[in-house]
Amino acid sequence: MPEPFRIAVAQSTVHEDPTNPTLLRESGAEVRSLMREAAAAGARLVQFTEGAICFPSKVVLSSLGPDEIGPSDWTKADWAVLEDELGQITRLAGELGIWTVIPSVHQLPDARPHNSAYVVSAKGQVVARYDDRALSTTKVTWMYTPGTAPVTFEVDGYRFGLTLGLDVLFPELFTEYDRLGVDAVLVSYASTHGPNEHIGVQVCGTAANNTCWISLAVTANPETGLVAGVADPRGAWVAQASADGRPAIAVAEIQPDERTTVGRAFRQRTRERIGS
Repeated sequence: MPEPFRIAVAQSTVHEDPTNPTLLRESGAEVRSLMREAAAAGARLVQFTEGAICFPSKVVLSSLGPDEIGPSDWTKADWAVLEDELGQITRLAGELGIWTVIPSVHQLPDARPHNSAYVVSAKGQVVARYDDRALSTTKVTWMYTPGTAPVTFEVDGYRFGLTLGLDVLFPELFTEYDRLGVDAVLVSYASTHGPNEHIGVQVCGTAANNTCWISLAVTANPETGLVAGVADPRGAWVAQASADGRPAIAVAEIQPDERTTVGRAFRQRTRERIGS
């Protein structure tokens, strides 16, 4: 049985203009500061929100805009700075010896990019990438190419699954990870406008329904009503970051839970019986 695993989940400032190198640099610097804080707290893994380096705005990128929304013109983005910031984050993960889940835009040749999350090992190597599947109407219509598959990775005997954005609203994606035997699902969700407390409710309910650990990395914004945190297999928050909206991390130790094993076996038997 694996030892308890310490995870840090971040809430960080999210900027929406990928054409502005100053803002991209500020986001990258904040991510690296929180990485150092997580490493100092003894975390083996730190997870960041969707849009941690940038959460590109449909208005900023619109080829018809900014007054009319149309297909995104991704040539406007400062790709060189985006890639440089991602490279600095990757190298720092190796220097600190901490696994890092960092969402970012992933370029594709001759197609719209993916909205993605990179998994960087404690050796400073990108070892996996998850592409957002449940894209919003705006994202899928004007901005991104959707992903097509779940992604898991393992650290210290624990198996993790990845989700982004509106994935959190689709129970079937978590059922898929349940069948893949994950111990924890890492949810990265950007929320830049208005209250979104229901996302935290979704996380706790989904953790209880699947008897697994779920971590939630979010935007540092008190107006959303969301804070970063970790929910246990009973659907209870065991750690949450500051509710005042400042950039911060929440640190928790996940560990094997009998409830996960018993619940998963029950769900498997029942699904076979009812044919779902």
